[in-house]
Amino acid sequence: MRSELVFGAMAHISNRFLLAKLASKATRKFHRPNTRIQDTTNDVFVHFSRANPIANVRYLPQRTAVQLRRAS
Repeated sequence: MRSELVFGAMAHISNRFLLAKLASKATRKFHRPNTRIQDTTNDVFVHFSRANPIANVRYLPQRTAVQLRRAS
């Protein structure tokens, strides 16, 4: 059942909103024509339960602009 797949995927992604976002993006990316969307979603959850999908993402800090004062 899909609930078992979701709980297996939550072993790597504890935030359920992030899991839903990643699953929807991956489903759209890996979906093949003439197949059921449910099967693609299940395949994504199986993949997420075996490997951490966000392990290879590098963190790039956002640079903020610092406003300099003008000399009077």
